[in-house]
Amino acid sequence: MALPTKHIRSQGPVLAMLGQTAVEALRRKLTGKAPEGVGPLPGPEIRAELPPRPPELVRDYVRFCGGDPGAYKHQVPAHLWPQWGFPLVGKLIESLPYPIFKVLNGGCRVEVNAPLPIDEPLEVVAQLINIDDNGRRVVLEERVVTSTPSCPDAVVATMYAIVPLGGGDKSKPKGPKPKKTPERVALDATELARWKIPADAGLAFAMLTGDFNPVHWVPPYARAFGFRNTILHGFATMAKAWEGLIRSRYAGDVGGLGSFDVKFTKPLTLPAKVGLYLEAQDAHDKVWVGPAPGGSAYLVGTARAAKPD
Repeated sequence: MALPTKHIRSQGPVLAMLGQTAVEALRRKLTGKAPEGVGPLPGPEIRAELPPRPPELVRDYVRFCGGDPGAYKHQVPAHLWPQWGFPLVGKLIESLPYPIFKVLNGGCRVEVNAPLPIDEPLEVVAQLINIDDNGRRVVLEERVVTSTPSCPDAVVATMYAIVPLGGGDKSKPKGPKPKKTPERVALDATELARWKIPADAGLAFAMLTGDFNPVHWVPPYARAFGFRNTILHGFATMAKAWEGLIRSRYAGDVGGLGSFDVKFTKPLTLPAKVGLYLEAQDAHDKVWVGPAPGGSAYLVGTARAAKPD
């Protein structure tokens, strides 16, 4: 698939947010000043009304994710929510006293209550719900609710952003930190799909969503942060897993998935060959993206089918 350069013009709000974040991070570094304290939580709501998503953008995005563009002629994929939600999320963290340039995406939960009609404007509400600060890292819980005139609260996304602080609880005894057990694909998991993800996948996803964080498409920048090469966006991994479930688990029914709760457990360095794995359980499916059964997982998730009408 050729790089979708023509869609960059649709990414103005996200690009503006990234620019504002970079300027604010530079200002804090130069002045040594950051906002003081955190207001009461949940925080105030930020609202935006946006025009319908361009059908060509939706088509090329679905194709990138491995889905069937024909199945989305009348609706927007719920997992595209970062494309319009990130600018509002960026505004939520601007006033927080944390190193915003270090923010990492730890995972998210997406609940689908109704399809998003492709020809209707979007009504988006974002809110900072909670902050968990243990001195070493901060977890920001942010909620983005997307509605349309005919479908209120159609998609509810809760994002968990992680900010490393490098400190810690000084009252705790010193000593070696316990090693974390890496998340692994279950040995008996069933492989649903296999993907060969090219080196430019991060740049392609950036053009489709506006998330031009250089760690996803500029190799020297990624290596400066300790990666061997660029890494794929966590949301790109989630979107590919989502569409893989639609194809293999829900027989192509784009309304078959009711909720998807994922953690991004390991950076996916590009290029890569990975698989989508599933273990069916009584009330939900356990999902992994990883190299093979028993291998370290890049994504661990819980998928639940949509409730019958």
